[in-house]
Amino acid sequence: MKLGIIAVGRAKQSPEQQLVADYFNRLPHPAKVIEVESKLPSGQKRMQDEGLRMLTALKQQAPQDSLYFCLDPYGSDISSENLAELIGRYRNDGHAACYFAIGGADGHSQHMLSGAKGKLAFGKATWPHMLCRVMLAEQLYRAEMILKNHPYHHG
Repeated sequence: MKLGIIAVGRAKQSPEQQLVADYFNRLPHPAKVIEVESKLPSGQKRMQDEGLRMLTALKQQAPQDSLYFCLDPYGSDISSENLAELIGRYRNDGHAACYFAIGGADGHSQHMLSGAKGKLAFGKATWPHMLCRVMLAEQLYRAEMILKNHPYHHG
């Protein structure tokens, strides 16, 4: 099963972007970051526009039978082991890909949240957008290593 991130905002050349690429290049299946942008000012309309753009991008760029989770501060705080178990379960169910959505400053639209398989959180802290991408990429790599019983997780 392919893994990926769909995120609001365009990443520029940066150390964070390099780290995401490094973790994704280590994965056994090709992984990618899908980026979307909205030109609307911050607020409800922008959040709706970003959600629509994310769903459209997933429909156009993700394999058929893909699913997605939203990163959300009100989501379930998930351990690395539980994330690996979740990915393994959906892989065994035959899903082609699983994406993890990082919303913009206004969060995810209700439409985006309602179509997600679930909401996940990286604790109660608010993280900078690009660091969140890096942490998510590392956790996806770690999940793969847990599923392979690789020593990376224990090191």
